[in-house]
Amino acid sequence: MPPSTETPERAGPADDRPRRLFVLRHAKSAWPEGVADRDRPLGPRGLRDAPAAGSFLAESGVLPDLALCSPARRARRTWELAAAELAGPVPTRHDPRLYGADAPELLDVLHDVPDEVATLLLVGHNPGLEDLILLLATRSVGDVLDRVRTKFPTSAIAVLTWSGTWTDLRPGEALLTDLVIPRGARDPS
Repeated sequence: MPPSTETPERAGPADDRPRRLFVLRHAKSAWPEGVADRDRPLGPRGLRDAPAAGSFLAESGVLPDLALCSPARRARRTWELAAAELAGPVPTRHDPRLYGADAPELLDVLHDVPDEVATLLLVGHNPGLEDLILLLATRSVGDVLDRVRTKFPTSAIAVLTWSGTWTDLRPGEALLTDLVIPRGARDPS
């Protein structure tokens, strides 16, 4: 019997699972003289705020399936300090495309996320992150969208949700559900 030339039907409906994207801007960095931008470390406030960002993520009750992090020193350190607050390890990739990326470039990165990932954490830089949030979300819970338009400061975390695949994510499809600006406690001394 000759092999079939029919195309097999797709196994089930399109992947319309709920997705969640945490967008974390790196914590406040220092500006040491003679240090390249990519190599700038966190400043004292950043060293306090990055663990507070991790505490927010831990309290959300959702452990990311994957973290994509800029290779810049300040972003990597932010994620190291935040990740230390989580209940378990999160697979992490340091993606060079995230450093200095604008919103369309960041969306291209999101399109490459495997479909098995339901919850993604993106750690990077402004203005690209803020522009990405505003590109993806044209609606929000409460005044969250207006707050992002006003300012997306260091250590801020935006939470976006939608249903579908990463590949098919398009501008305006996400709902911006939350914006938090975690701040660590100052040393009382």
